[in-house]
Amino acid sequence: MLVLNLNYVPLNICTVRRAVVLVGKGKAELMENHRGEIRTVTSVIDVPSIIRLVYMVKKPFLPRKLSKKEVFLRDRFTCQYCGKKTQDLTLDHVIPRRQHGSHTWENVVAACNRCNLHKAGRTPVEANMVLHKEPRAPDPNPYLILQNRTILEEWLPYIPWTVRG
Repeated sequence: MLVLNLNYVPLNICTVRRAVVLVGKGKAELMENHRGEIRTVTSVIDVPSIIRLVYMVKKPFLPRKLSKKEVFLRDRFTCQYCGKKTQDLTLDHVIPRRQHGSHTWENVVAACNRCNLHKAGRTPVEANMVLHKEPRAPDPNPYLILQNRTILEEWLPYIPWTVRG
């Protein structure tokens, strides 16, 4: 079940049980009900698909952690030297580690095996190679909680842009 903040920004995905408890305690309101109902001995409870908290939760945007997966997502699984789109990528340090290059967002790019072997322990200038795009840290993404999740049809009006999985 999708949990929205007071300002309608997606906060979390929770279980049906958690959603029913939040609505029952008055901490959230039912926005959409596409999942049917739960019958108890004394009552019938709508199963929420989307709930909205009745109070604002301040959630700081944390910087994205530098990892292989995050670099590939930032570079859209594309070699930054030849432009080839592939799942078979490696990480490449623009200024090599042996030349005291740092392991930071601004110095790490996705590269295919062929380009990485060609560049070896040299800088792109020394290897006569050109970067397609200057590497930089990705912007914080408030919709990271939805990444690699199944997005239900009824959630789409509450998600302003497509989330890449």
